Amino acid sequence: MSHLNYNHLYYFWMVCKQGSVTKAADALFLTPQTVTGQIKALEERLDGKLTKRNGRSVEPTELGQLVFKYADRMYGLSYEMLDIVNYSQHSNVLFDVGVADALSKRLVSKILMTTVPDDNSIHLRCFESTHEMLLEQLAQHKLDMILSDCPVDSSQSPGLFSKKLGESCMSFFSSGNVENVKFPEVLEKRKLLIPGSRTSMGRKVIEWFDRQGIQVDILGEFDDVALMKAFARYHDDVIFLAPTLYSKEIQDDQPLQLLGHVDELKEEYYVIFAERMIQHPAVKNVCDADFSNLFN
Repeated sequence: MSHLNYNHLYYFWMVCKQGSVTKAADALFLTPQTVTGQIKALEERLDGKLTKRNGRSVEPTELGQLVFKYADRMYGLSYEMLDIVNYSQHSNVLFDVGVADALSKRLVSKILMTTVPDDNSIHLRCFESTHEMLLEQLAQHKLDMILSDCPVDSSQSPGLFSKKLGESCMSFFSSGNVENVKFPEVLEKRKLLIPGSRTSMGRKVIEWFDRQGIQVDILGEFDDVALMKAFARYHDDVIFLAPTLYSKEIQDDQPLQLLGHVDELKEEYYVIFAERMIQHPAVKNVCDADFSNLFN
């Protein structure tokens, strides 16, 4: 039996992981034609069809599912090997963390502090993006861990796991004084700054407005909470949404009026990681840590 070309197998594995030849080609920095040609060569070697079209996406055939199962185990082990080499040979462990841009940065920084060992022997690199983009990078082994505002669906993302770290109710604040108007009707009296509609919290707050039957005037949507608060600092007639547990810190930063709490709106914090990273010391520290005081 002739030797198997593992480059061909890797390209097939990437197509299955990405769901299309085009996405796999982008991830591999190759042309789609090159990827297609390599998979055809693998099909000739295995004497069978490995992929089939399903609308705009590509999915494995029965033979392809069998090949992918073994390839997934092979490349999962190879990434695990690289991680172990990294842990054992470098004085500072390289740790790449993705942070959902909707999360409050002060709270995230306190969570990340648990990843730093007593001797500071870690090289921490943080990247911000949307939940969806970070999941893609985690699945491609470009990240070691994610902090996000929603969990992962393990049935849709096999090999990925999530753990809830805590949650905070949300409150509305005004950058200028508002008198003699009840909450939540007061939200109709000023322009609003809210989390972006692409974020989990952004979708929740819009649904909450509908349930309350109030018509709001939205001045801006922000994926980054820190940017939203900075924007509010220079506009004395806006109302914005922020985690309730930040009430005192926000008041210390700038004079604000607390308009009302919304217990129905909760900002949730999750750590998401691949199965191979469960023994990473930094991931383990986050999963084992007690953050109850942080979120109370």
